[in-house]
Amino acid sequence: MNKFYKYHGLGNDYLVIDPAHAELALSVAAVRLLCDRHYGIGSDGILYGPFWGPDNIPAVKIFNPDGSEAEKSGNGVRIFSRYLCEAGYVTGREFSLRTAGGVVAVEVLDEKAWLLRVDMGTATFASDQIPVAGEKREVVAEKLAVGEEMLTVTCVSLGNPHCVVSLPVVSPAIARRLGPQIERHPAFPNRINVQFMEVLDRETIQIEIWERGAGYTLASGSSSCAAAAAARRLGLVGDRVEVRMPGGNIQVQFTAAGRILMTGPVAKVCEGEIAADLVRAIKQA
Repeated sequence: MNKFYKYHGLGNDYLVIDPAHAELALSVAAVRLLCDRHYGIGSDGILYGPFWGPDNIPAVKIFNPDGSEAEKSGNGVRIFSRYLCEAGYVTGREFSLRTAGGVVAVEVLDEKAWLLRVDMGTATFASDQIPVAGEKREVVAEKLAVGEEMLTVTCVSLGNPHCVVSLPVVSPAIARRLGPQIERHPAFPNRINVQFMEVLDRETIQIEIWERGAGYTLASGSSSCAAAAAARRLGLVGDRVEVRMPGGNIQVQFTAAGRILMTGPVAKVCEGEIAADLVRAIKQA
């Protein structure tokens, strides 16, 4: 049996593939086919796990729909945490989860694990840790030439790379037009996630998102945290920020130690068995 579980966080949807319930080898081609909305099940990515190490912390591998592996995903972490609760892998309200971008602490805020808070760690603006090409520096309010346009960007890493573009007004059209160019800009050797940010007031920002390896996205947890961190570094917001996205809102809070707490919902869509035809296509891909 090859089972799958599908969830979304504010419209950012993921498939959970549990190796205990599936015998699929997740090659790049397999990931692409499963995520394909015409020939596969369809999703913005795959959460593969849990895997267990000697420290008994569950680990998850996060795949983008192009088959590349992501270091961290805020929505993905919340979704996989809910799956761990529902599958009985964890029983307490607080636990840790290992990603390629580091271990995160998770807190379940209600009985059904619909609302979760994740400690996303701290933000760094250091160019060598994001990474951004050029001399070592903090990449804050820098100019970036994209085609014939000159944009103001602030780059940040939360364990995965982000480029926050400050604009007076944001829109899906801007994200779709500039996002692909910035994602693969020569300044970013590992490619980059892109957030187009409009500051609404001292407690609220609006973002549009272009995700590395996924494209235009309705919502993103790590993007919300990155944009809030950039706005705070620029002195535009305080320690509590509501991040508004097309898919919905996420609450971001900065602790006195600079840690980033992200709170948002998770909804289950469906679960089922991957049909033999699709399994055959995956094996032939």
